Amino acid sequence: MPLYHKRWNDPAEPTDGWRLLITRYRPRHVKKEEETWDDWYPHLGPSPELFAAVYGKNGPPISFEEYARRYVEEMRKQTQAIDELAARVRFGESITLLCSSACWDADRCHRTLLCQLIADRLAAWEQRDRD
Repeated sequence: MPLYHKRWNDPAEPTDGWRLLITRYRPRHVKKEEETWDDWYPHLGPSPELFAAVYGKNGPPISFEEYARRYVEEMRKQTQAIDELAARVRFGESITLLCSSACWDADRCHRTLLCQLIADRLAAWEQRDRD
């Protein structure tokens, strides 16, 4: 499946295809001509409220498990965007989801959760096509 993920400041590779920034906030101090992404979908990043909860801005920071649960719940409102991305992958387009430069652990990042949601959508379509 031509679906990848990395940080926005990781070097671009020929296999990246369409590079989509999926952060709620645009990276600061990056000039338009220095952008490493082709498009930006801020609605696929965690909401401002979830972002604040992760960093403990309104109380103790939440666990990754709670973050993941809440992020997936938020993405239920983004079915059209997820369908669009899944369709692009289904028809052979390579997509690389880009997250924050500060996000070192992909296993604890929304980009990995979103990749899984897209993969799940593709699997559901494939199952439907087999039935």
